Amino acid sequence: MSRMITDIGDYFARGCGRCVRFDTPDCSTRRWAGGLADLRRLCLGAGLDETVKWGHPCYMHAGRNIAIIGALRDDFRLSFFDAALLSDPAGVLERQGPNTRHPDMIRFTANGQVAERAAVIRDYLAEAMGHAARGTRPPKDDAAPDMPAELVEALDADAALAEAFHGLTPGRQRSYVIALSDAKKPETRVARIGRFRERILAGKGAMER
Repeated sequence: MSRMITDIGDYFARGCGRCVRFDTPDCSTRRWAGGLADLRRLCLGAGLDETVKWGHPCYMHAGRNIAIIGALRDDFRLSFFDAALLSDPAGVLERQGPNTRHPDMIRFTANGQVAERAAVIRDYLAEAMGHAARGTRPPKDDAAPDMPAELVEALDADAALAEAFHGLTPGRQRSYVIALSDAKKPETRVARIGRFRERILAGKGAMER
C-alpha cells in the first residue's frame, strides 16, 4: 500500500504516494513531468516557500498557503488558496467542481501551456502573495459557521478536502462543526475529521449516509 510522500523531491521523481500508481511509469506526475517542473520553477522564482502538504507541493508566503500543485490523469493544475481575493484579469481561473465556491485553479492539458502562461502565473502568484503579506482575508460568509481549529488546520493541509467542504451548503458545514465541537479533546476532533473526510468529499452532511 502506498503512503503519501513527505519529501518534496519524491513528488517530482516518484509521485504523491496516494495510489498504487506511485513510483511507476503510469503515475500522473510522469505524464506531466515537464509542466510540473515549470510550475515549480515559477513558484520558487516568485520567492515562495516550498513544502509538502497532503502529498503535494504546497507554496507559502507570510505564513499562509498560497498555491498547491496537483496532477491528474487528464490534466495538471495550480490551485490557489483564498482564491476569492484574486481579481483574475486574464480569466484563466476555473472551478474544480460544480460545488466549488470560487474559481480557484489554473488547469493545464499540455506541458507547454505553463511556459505559454508564465507571465499570467507570475502575476497571480504576486497578487496572492501581496494579500498574504498584508493579512487580507476573503470576505466572511455570514452563513458560514465558526470552525474548530483542528478543522481549519485539516482544510489548510488538504486542498481537495477544503474545496469539498467550502462547496457544502451552510447547513451541511454546520453539521460538521456541531459534530466536532462536542468533542472535548483535540485528538478526538482530529480523529473525527479523518472519519468524516470521505463523507465531505461526497458532498454529504455529518449525519447523512
